[in-house]
Amino acid sequence: MLPIGGLYVFCVITKGKYMRYKLLLDESGDHGLNKIDPGFPVFVLCGVLISNREYRKLKVKLMSLKLKYWNSDNVILHSRDIRKCYNEFALLFDLGIKERFYSDLNTIMTELDYTVIASAIKKEKFIQCHGKLKDDVYEVALSFVMERALFCLEGKKEDKVALEIGIEKRGQKEDRKLATHIAAIRNNGTYYVRGNRFRNIGAEPHFFSKKENISGLQIADLLAYPIARKIISPESKNPAFELIKPKIYQKDGKLHGLKIFP
Repeated sequence: MLPIGGLYVFCVITKGKYMRYKLLLDESGDHGLNKIDPGFPVFVLCGVLISNREYRKLKVKLMSLKLKYWNSDNVILHSRDIRKCYNEFALLFDLGIKERFYSDLNTIMTELDYTVIASAIKKEKFIQCHGKLKDDVYEVALSFVMERALFCLEGKKEDKVALEIGIEKRGQKEDRKLATHIAAIRNNGTYYVRGNRFRNIGAEPHFFSKKENISGLQIADLLAYPIARKIISPESKNPAFELIKPKIYQKDGKLHGLKIFP
């Protein structure tokens, strides 16, 4: 893993050319099960699966967007702050600026080539079926996301694939626990997938702090909320979800990239 310009690039030391991908993960909702918000009773883990080549385009486009509206590329896009017009996003109280900003952001979200793979846990139903399971559903959701990311990559028919998983830091204890879970998936697989298939693509995790300006994590954050709203209120109007729906991994005409559990 080599540091380059503040980012970390997963390198495979081997012969042959690999097609390199990133899976950037962010969440919407609380992953705990002890206290459930009746207005937001789901946990969504959203992954953005993107090739390194396309990721470079993403970084440039987000930088241009930030320079246009803030004259700085240090602004970190955060879904809740944008919706509430908090902090740097107070400028969005100006409806003209808000309309132009959303138009520019939507163009980026729709024109780039990436795949959305998300897992949604309905927490109340989960407790009824499985109990509280150590008060954390993050690992359950991550297993589903990793399975579908693997299926998606295998479907691309690339000869060799290397995958880097980017995750926002939650704390040393939580990060160690999550890294151990990913290692277990690589070694032992999941209920449906053998470990050797994960080892074939690498699936190495790297953790980043909230303060790091990681473009892919910001896109994952922006995608997670409309997906969560769709799960909570499936019949309500949700133009943000409809915008990103074509990006969700599909197989045989079905949205395989959105796992709702249980």
